[in-house]
Amino acid sequence: MLLLAAAFLVAFVLLLYMVSPLISPKPLALPGAHVVVTGGSSGIGKCVAIECYKQGAFITLVARNEDKLLQAKKEIEKHSVNDKQVVLCISVDVSQDYSQVENVIKQAQEKLGPVDMLVNCAGMSLSGKFEDLEVSTFERLMSVNYLGSVYPSRAVISTMKERRVGRIVFVSSQAGQLGLFGFTAYSSSKFAIRGLAEALQMEVKPYNVYVTVAYPPDTDTPGFAEENKTKVVTMGLFRTIALFYIGSFDSIVRRCMMQRAKSEIADKTA
Repeated sequence: MLLLAAAFLVAFVLLLYMVSPLISPKPLALPGAHVVVTGGSSGIGKCVAIECYKQGAFITLVARNEDKLLQAKKEIEKHSVNDKQVVLCISVDVSQDYSQVENVIKQAQEKLGPVDMLVNCAGMSLSGKFEDLEVSTFERLMSVNYLGSVYPSRAVISTMKERRVGRIVFVSSQAGQLGLFGFTAYSSSKFAIRGLAEALQMEVKPYNVYVTVAYPPDTDTPGFAEENKTKVVTMGLFRTIALFYIGSFDSIVRRCMMQRAKSEIADKTA
């Protein structure tokens, strides 16, 4: 029985592997595409912008700090592949006022054309035990990490649907898949992104607009360095324990299956 189940599972996985190229969306051609990156002045956002620029995309960088934006612009422009490429910088807080974000997107589209891909990288992290965190911390992280992705996405979605072309990327976190000690405020804001992305994908898929969620682990960025300032000393240990805890479910399931199989054999021979 177990062999039959295993064979069925393997066959199902192989079938998915064979069918997936037929049902997966075609990759977006980046040469000449307009890519908007929020939180693009540093960290993951800047690296994403560089990689897209290397492939011939036009880039709009959106972040709060104008000086960092201009510095990032210079770094990105070093990787141009043709003399037509442009890096546009716009300073705005994407988590505060939707009308401002909407105006920024309109400005970007007027200069570089419709947005083909939006990469939501704006975000921050603060950690601490639940009862030690100020309520304002929960409000701030939900505003930056969640609404900071909602507003830009809302500003580009109508045009993407009209054109039947578009990609939206949400940068969540491993903490958006697994709640961890000390990250009650951060994890909840990153979990919210997953719900948003899954629901949005169901709405826009018929219009050839596709949504992707990235779940990066700890990454060497300025934001991660800031996060480390508020970390509990044992937090790394709790992360490790949590991962082992989740992994232990596999062995629990296997033991239960073996015990069930033994019980069925015993019942038949009784």
